[in-house]
Amino acid sequence: MEPSSSRAATTAFVATTTVVLAMVLLINTRCCRKGSYAKADGDAQLRFESTRKGCIAGLANWLWGGKSSCVNNGVKDGVIGAIGNTPLIRIRSLSEATGCEIFGKAEFLNPGGSVKDRVAVKMIEEALQSGDLQVGGLVTEGSAGSTGVSLAMVASAYGCKCFVALPDDAALEKSQILEALGATVERVRPVSITHKDHFVNVARRRALEAQANSRQDTIDLCPSYLLETSEAISRGTERLLLHKKVHENGSHFARGFDGKFQGGYFANQFENLANFRAHYEGTGPEIWKQTGGHLDAFVAAAGTGGTLAGISCYLKKQNAGIKCYLIDPPGSGLFNRVTRGVMYAREEAEGKRLKNPFDTITEGIGINRLTENFKLAQLDGAFRGSDREAVEMSRFLLKEGLFLGSSSAMNCVGAVRVAELLGPGHTIVTILCDGGARHLSKFHNPDYLAAHGLAPSAKGLEFLGGKFADS
Repeated sequence: MEPSSSRAATTAFVATTTVVLAMVLLINTRCCRKGSYAKADGDAQLRFESTRKGCIAGLANWLWGGKSSCVNNGVKDGVIGAIGNTPLIRIRSLSEATGCEIFGKAEFLNPGGSVKDRVAVKMIEEALQSGDLQVGGLVTEGSAGSTGVSLAMVASAYGCKCFVALPDDAALEKSQILEALGATVERVRPVSITHKDHFVNVARRRALEAQANSRQDTIDLCPSYLLETSEAISRGTERLLLHKKVHENGSHFARGFDGKFQGGYFANQFENLANFRAHYEGTGPEIWKQTGGHLDAFVAAAGTGGTLAGISCYLKKQNAGIKCYLIDPPGSGLFNRVTRGVMYAREEAEGKRLKNPFDTITEGIGINRLTENFKLAQLDGAFRGSDREAVEMSRFLLKEGLFLGSSSAMNCVGAVRVAELLGPGHTIVTILCDGGARHLSKFHNPDYLAAHGLAPSAKGLEFLGGKFADS
């Protein structure tokens, strides 16, 4: 071989090797930096440095024939690494019945058992990055259950504690799961969001109390921090004074914990746009990739609105022709908001207002106010769903082994309604928010359903009426 040819071959080999090494290093670094924070406190900085060194060691292992500790080949790095990238399941029975391809995003396979795992990670990671939350701090939330469970799990993974204000009509097993995860639970009666003891407002106060407890001084805050409603803001001249001594002597909340917190952070899932971003950056892209971009419609119910808004915005950005719909449970005003532009539910009519306007056994969906997350949703229409439809749908899907919670069942009702609207031959995606295991005391309790006149009896999909009426 000529010397010039030898030099050229050597140069080519060196260049190729350099490119490959650079690519491997980039992949390792991006993998390992996920969830790591170069924050001011020593522990977080130490975690970042340790992770960086782990990436370099992993690259060295790879070069010498070993396996990288960061390129995981399917092994997830802790519970946080296991969140997301859930499978898309073809719901065989509904697909065959409608002539459409109906898929459910299996969010019940997240480690915390629900779609809210994604939201919990996003809210806590952003709070850690911004400094609103520190390791050792208290995360508080008002939740019907699923978000609280996810926050308790994720907060623990990041070295924080969790407090959840839970409506007292929520399924019993939800509070049991929360307590098993180490969260402090305060069950409160269902009241309007304008009431100071609404579960969301209770959670706000608990975060404020944790701040006061950690600072050992008096905190002076405007009540707009406690209530994000026009009624509260109009009372902006009022002030709230909290003192550590008050909590120590009389607060039920303070007695629930030992020691001091490194501040308090109210997650605020309804208004916190990290909720939206979790689905715009995560769930939506996953659905697009899993369907190869070949889908015609997406449908889901809304509570905070983050799932519906994040996914609808992402899908429509990829293809404006994709139709996105809401399925709304009894007592919620979102159906009228989407179809008529007015937030209104029949239960809100004069003389008919209920103590709890959400006269439904579905949990975590339906609302009578417009959240910052829901405002971002890009919707083409809406459907109403009923408790009976949700119950019957859940039992129908058991025939193919899908054991789902109430909101998941309602979403499947929505998927069939979309299939009826669009006709056969379309691809429709919905969200299987959570499984049935945390709904045993209500939604999957025969005695409870019978007492509410909802004992399932359908043989097929006849409960949906229309072309299914005689099935």
